Amino acid sequence: MRRLFWLALGATLGVLIVRKLSRAAEKLTPQGVAQSFSAGLSELAGALRDFAADVREAMTAQEAALREAAGLDAGALPPSALTAPASAAPERSLPPSGTG
Repeated sequence: MRRLFWLALGATLGVLIVRKLSRAAEKLTPQGVAQSFSAGLSELAGALRDFAADVREAMTAQEAALREAAGLDAGALPPSALTAPASAAPERSLPPSGTG
């Protein structure tokens, strides 16, 4: 009975060690390295997206604070007053060419 226990324990440990070593060896193959590299790039892209979103949010908050401090939002014009009609745009003329 004792020998059977030690035999089973040895076989189990042997199987676990072989499986662990084969996984480690698989990670060192070119395909395994490429997969880990692509996973790292995906994580980096996600972190950059989160960072950009945080920066945009902070910029919006800072712009609102600056506009409030400068009083730009107090007498704000309606959006239609900010765009000039096309007929009101001054025409520009170019100086004559061939002057010299």
